[in-house]
Amino acid sequence: MPRLHPDFPNLHVFDHPLIQHKLTYVRDRETGFRAFRALVNQIAGLMVFEVTRTFPHERVDVETPLEGTTGMRIRGKITICPILRAGLGMSSGVSEIMPEARVGHIGLVRDEESLEPIEYLNRLPSDLDAGPVILIDPMLATGGSASAAVSMTRRRGAKDIRMICLVAAPEGVARMLNDHPTVPVYAAALDRELDDRGYIRPGLGDAGDRLFGTDS
Repeated sequence: MPRLHPDFPNLHVFDHPLIQHKLTYVRDRETGFRAFRALVNQIAGLMVFEVTRTFPHERVDVETPLEGTTGMRIRGKITICPILRAGLGMSSGVSEIMPEARVGHIGLVRDEESLEPIEYLNRLPSDLDAGPVILIDPMLATGGSASAAVSMTRRRGAKDIRMICLVAAPEGVARMLNDHPTVPVYAAALDRELDDRGYIRPGLGDAGDRLFGTDS
């Protein structure tokens, strides 16, 4: 299970050895984009087990080939919302575990001067209040994009929102706590700081470029 961070009541950090093992390869500059992409998907799939632990559920009656029994099903419609473009690299790992989930897309680009997000795409179901929403972005840096994404989903009616990221900076977690204190953040690591360009240190580089084999 992830542990609740002592300094941030909204942050859950995974200390599972398998997740940390894979994260170390993700951080390594020598890891190529093919392996990087596979590892990011694997970590996302492992993390989503705990992220969904508190999903609302209900008991249902089913018929097996031999007799009737009672089981459990998650209640409502689950929506996965990757923040483009890097969030796409984690969404397939989550979708493999929950193929029944809908996928919305949020496009935000960071202004390199102000470090604030600019919206360029909003493709979300109109009934986000129908069930839990999982926001996905490998990096929680300044927190501007994550905060804007939460606001976008709330305008569509979302009430139960959680966020998954690989690495987070203290500044980004603090921004989320200030702007959206009821939204839990799940991360594989809380890193040291942001540098003067808004990059997480030690971080893992530009997640989008490393996922898709492009140059910064």
